[in-house]
Amino acid sequence: MKLYESRSPNARRVNLFLAEKGADLPREDVNIQSGENLMAEHKTRNPMGRVPVLELDNGEYLSESVAICRYLEGLHPNPNLFGETPEAMATVEMWNRRAEQNYFLELTGAFRNISGFFKDRETPVVEWGEQCVGRAVSSLAIFDDHLNEHEYLALDRFSIADITFGVALDFTSLVRKLTGKPFLFPANVKAYQDRLRSRSTWATQ
Repeated sequence: MKLYESRSPNARRVNLFLAEKGADLPREDVNIQSGENLMAEHKTRNPMGRVPVLELDNGEYLSESVAICRYLEGLHPNPNLFGETPEAMATVEMWNRRAEQNYFLELTGAFRNISGFFKDRETPVVEWGEQCVGRAVSSLAIFDDHLNEHEYLALDRFSIADITFGVALDFTSLVRKLTGKPFLFPANVKAYQDRLRSRSTWATQ
């Protein structure tokens, strides 16, 4: 197998997942800043032109970071990161989706539309980016309330939901810099981020 990756939050999700599993794969960098992901060679791997992409031993390709992680979970079941019982799996899925849709995607919307980082290939709409900022910041209060009573996001232990939310929180520092928006973290969210950063795997990815 080979992992096609980039310097991006979604690629980092897979890297952290592998690190938590104690696993590794051959890797090849795809430069998204230069648009290498939009070239024909990469689009044969993923017609959406995104990274990461996992090339399987049979020549097939898997894309979308959580889908790749689900596949890797099957190959490396321990430690479990998706939940073991039906309730646990649903809870992990619920919080992973909440983190992705309500913070991660809104943060990305702010980044792309306010900074104009990809203005050579898309049309940024600053007003939409401002709305993304508001929705992202508002969602942090919900996560903060939850983390007031829970050490981890979904279960009583680390899961893929923590990878998703933690990577988004770390990405916020770059978004702050490029957009000029403060994105202030409430106390419980900041303490949670610090806990994640103290993990040995986090320090290496």
